[in-house]
Amino acid sequence: MDELDDDVDGSLRDDVDGSPRDDAGGEPGGIDHRLLSALHECGADSRVAAVARALSWSGEHGALWLAVGIAGAAVDRERRGAWLRATALTATAHAVSMGVKRIVRRPRPTHVVPLVRTAGRHSFPSSHATSAAAATVAYGALGALGGRAIPPVAAAMCVSRMVVGVHYPSDVAAGAALGAVTARLGARWIGGRS
Repeated sequence: MDELDDDVDGSLRDDVDGSPRDDAGGEPGGIDHRLLSALHECGADSRVAAVARALSWSGEHGALWLAVGIAGAAVDRERRGAWLRATALTATAHAVSMGVKRIVRRPRPTHVVPLVRTAGRHSFPSSHATSAAAATVAYGALGALGGRAIPPVAAAMCVSRMVVGVHYPSDVAAGAALGAVTARLGARWIGGRS
């Protein structure tokens, strides 16, 4: 019998003890693995798991952040153009992260059992974190609600990706940095200046 079997979820499992085996996410027992495992354990609480799943679902393809931008444009008619530019910038950051994923092709963690299904099999960078950070910077530049309400939701969404077991901390950190930098580079455009 082979030492490794492909499990139902596609992860590799060690025949010796049946535990998930991770071949590509960094050093087993390294800081990325340990932090992910610790955060994933929080998902054992059904309430935490439910919130993490909801955040993960709402952030799929940047949906929550795009909805916030469209709602902002609908409500704040005076700054409609700025809201739409901020929304476009958030979508652009998300698209950039998807492009980086296709280049890097880091597999998702397999040493934990994920609590959600994912749209793709690559984890670096986290596109949820990218769009969350981009929205925080882009909508935050518009002040008011964006500056106060979005950051805690964005941070919770970033953490949720580790709680549900689909991203390493380094995936989330890289995604957040990519989103923040992308939005910061476009900040002048949001305000209508080129």
